[in-house]
Amino acid sequence: MSSNFIQALGGTHLYPITDRHLSGLSHAEQVDLLMDSGATLIQLREKVDPPLRFFEQAESAVRVARDRGAKIIINDRVDIALALKADGVHLGQEDLAPDAARRILGSGAIIGFSTHSLEQARRAAHMPVDYVAIGPIFSTTTKESANPSVGLDGLARVREALGTLPLVAIGGINSENVGTVIQAGADVVAVISDIWVPAKDSPDRIKRLLNYA
Repeated sequence: MSSNFIQALGGTHLYPITDRHLSGLSHAEQVDLLMDSGATLIQLREKVDPPLRFFEQAESAVRVARDRGAKIIINDRVDIALALKADGVHLGQEDLAPDAARRILGSGAIIGFSTHSLEQARRAAHMPVDYVAIGPIFSTTTKESANPSVGLDGLARVREALGTLPLVAIGGINSENVGTVIQAGADVVAVISDIWVPAKDSPDRIKRLLNYA
């Protein structure tokens, strides 16, 4: 399963995430911009709009991605991923369990799972997932969370526990600290704020992160 995720990244370390309210752009416009800069795997994330509006936005974004050859992962919503035949779903601790999502989406879907501690990551390693995300690595204003920062040392411990299962680091990562995060053991970095704030600089920021590899 995990090879699908790594292959979809196209040889880069960047896993970009959309945010309509930070960027001021529709999800489709964000996908277009990300692909212009070289991204091949994109997660659509919506924490504000109601499900129907997100579905409509995601439908347009998936259409753009299909036309241009990128893969789309839907954050949280297995139902939307299924309805749109997206390439997979990213699940949080409070979302549908990965084994249930696997039964719904099938063996070919990319399924990721968020964790916030070493123990959660260890449990996730035994689930039918293609990658495990750990975070926040550093403090972040993108998402309100009671979870403490994992830090680079915590990231390294999770890396050791997961073996070869792909590890995604998220939370406070930018073009200045991405190198230390990769060196600490992350295969991939998921980035939101450093891409979209300010939105006018997004193309340069995306390219710097993509070109790290």
